[in-house]
Amino acid sequence: MTTTTQPAAATKALPKLPWSRHLLVTAVLAVVLIPLPMLLDPAAEAVAIRVLLFAIMSISWNIMSGFGGLFSFGHAAFFGIGAYSTAWLQVEKGVSPWIGMAVGVVIAALFALVMGVLALRYKLKGAYFALVTLAFAEMLRLWATNSDLVNRAVGYHVPLRPEESWWWMQFAPDSANYFFIALGLMILGLLVSILFLRSRAGQFALAARDDDEASAALGIPVVRYKVLTMMVSAALMATAGTLYLQYYLFIDPDLAFGSAMSIQAILPAVIGGVATIWGPVIGAVVLGPLTDITATLLRNPPPFLDFLAGRGGLDVVVYGILLVIIILVLPKGIYGALRDRWSRR
Repeated sequence: MTTTTQPAAATKALPKLPWSRHLLVTAVLAVVLIPLPMLLDPAAEAVAIRVLLFAIMSISWNIMSGFGGLFSFGHAAFFGIGAYSTAWLQVEKGVSPWIGMAVGVVIAALFALVMGVLALRYKLKGAYFALVTLAFAEMLRLWATNSDLVNRAVGYHVPLRPEESWWWMQFAPDSANYFFIALGLMILGLLVSILFLRSRAGQFALAARDDDEASAALGIPVVRYKVLTMMVSAALMATAGTLYLQYYLFIDPDLAFGSAMSIQAILPAVIGGVATIWGPVIGAVVLGPLTDITATLLRNPPPFLDFLAGRGGLDVVVYGILLVIIILVLPKGIYGALRDRWSRR
């Protein structure tokens, strides 16, 4: 058998995804969520936007680490590239954030290309690869902190415009337009995830994740498709960086490239189900409101919990404990557990 026919055979051997069903669910989800801002007060709408932002970030991480098998602990690098590209072009050059988002997508993808080639050339895997991604994110954080080009540790404040504008992606704080933009980017992320998995490149990436040596023996260019997976993931993460910047109107090196942002991308996928299409979305829905619920409950406790009042940081402790419990009880994530139970039935 020739090398040209072996990859095609490998693709046919992989299980076909129910892609049409996933696309249908994505369309239904978009239609159902469009009127949601009309039903929410401003505080709840802010939580909903945060949920969508977490979902975009986690879908991005899941493409690379779940489907690609390349665990990333430095996904903040791509987030920060998207945020800083938009901020620099908007503040320094007066360029629309939509153009800044496109530039950030390209730069993040190219950065992933360089990082992937350097890491995979030396066959780094597992914890070593994760440490490399963390090192690249930390490198960018230190560079941004000490670089006059991007305003050092001060970061960027996006100037407020006198009127609402789609071109400048600025609206009133309680405007539903932020929700619609976040929803559109999340739907885009789901479509990218579904179509990538259905594509030839996605199938090769899955094969390389499961057994890269066997895939290489079949003629699949393993490094090429792993790097391509990283580039797709990085491009999507960069859009989340632009959304964050335009919604909160501020970014600095610690926010953009810090490990906290990488963790925000990892946790929803872990809670919802790694290497599943819907796991990151479900995890974001759970984690997004959880911070507010624990904070509200413990900072303003009911009468029988009055002894907890005024204890700073306790809400964060409870938040962490709840995460540990979820992970222990549902090791495959919420979506994975539900899928297994449905399969058994």
